Amino acid sequence: MDFIVNTLTLTVRFAVTLMIASMGEMFNQKAGIFNLGCEGIMSVGAFLGMLIPFSMVGAGTAPGYINILGLVVATVCGALLGLLFGIIVITFRAPQGIAGIGMQMFGVGLAGTFFRSFIGGTQSITGISAFEIPLLSKIPVIGKIFFTHNPVVYFAYLLVPVAWYVIFKTPWGLKVRAVGTHPRAADSLGINVTRIRYESLAVGGAMAGFAGAFLTLCQAKMFNAEIINGRGFIAVALVYFGQWHPIKIFLGALLFTFAQTLQTQIQIFVPQFQYYEFLTMLPYLLVIVVLAFNRKSNRLGPSALGKAFNREMRV
Repeated sequence: MDFIVNTLTLTVRFAVTLMIASMGEMFNQKAGIFNLGCEGIMSVGAFLGMLIPFSMVGAGTAPGYINILGLVVATVCGALLGLLFGIIVITFRAPQGIAGIGMQMFGVGLAGTFFRSFIGGTQSITGISAFEIPLLSKIPVIGKIFFTHNPVVYFAYLLVPVAWYVIFKTPWGLKVRAVGTHPRAADSLGINVTRIRYESLAVGGAMAGFAGAFLTLCQAKMFNAEIINGRGFIAVALVYFGQWHPIKIFLGALLFTFAQTLQTQIQIFVPQFQYYEFLTMLPYLLVIVVLAFNRKSNRLGPSALGKAFNREMRV
């Protein structure tokens, strides 16, 4: 029973980083922008999330508002990096795939360079502590799994229905879907395709920065140059996995995180298990298999995804 409860509890907590980053990437892709730079933006967000409280109080206990400030700064910086990516791929119409790889390398390199310059080595912070919800946390089994996390976890899960509502039930969400499906038709109806795409990249970048800061402030409570460890690329894959739908992306993030958490818990509870390499590979293998057999995703995706829009040249 402890094995199951621990695995599910950690799954709920650890899924937040992937869930928020992939939701942000969904907004990018719904608007027709393929952003492989999510990993780099998450790296910068992770560094800033850790830097703010560490620079103010060091390894001591930071007041709650300072940790929140770290999340806010990381989120704002993520939005700015999203806009920078927009200048490259929207204004200058650079190939989105190559530009995304460049953004990934830029973000990871920038975070690593600043980390070595301002901090020098791996340092821990107290971060944002868990908060047990009175009464609910005392419910057997269910209480520990769902009601013993830090407040940011609950806020992050609330973003899932918010993302669904924004993308499917608001005028702005309709515009985002329009410019990602048929930007020429959207332009003919008076929608500013360029502005909507910039706004989508700002939202996606903000969520990637928030996801990175969550990783350092609420999960790892430290930073190193490899802390993102491919999560940005997994977030991109989860958008395809979830067929560009917030609820399906959310379930995909839970499934991937469960597979990842399962292998760590097996190592703890069954130390004599000899196939560690297979367990480490399992989450990534799961994503590859699902994407390979999920041919329907290619038909559901935005038809203008990855295509630059040029109003004057009619392309």
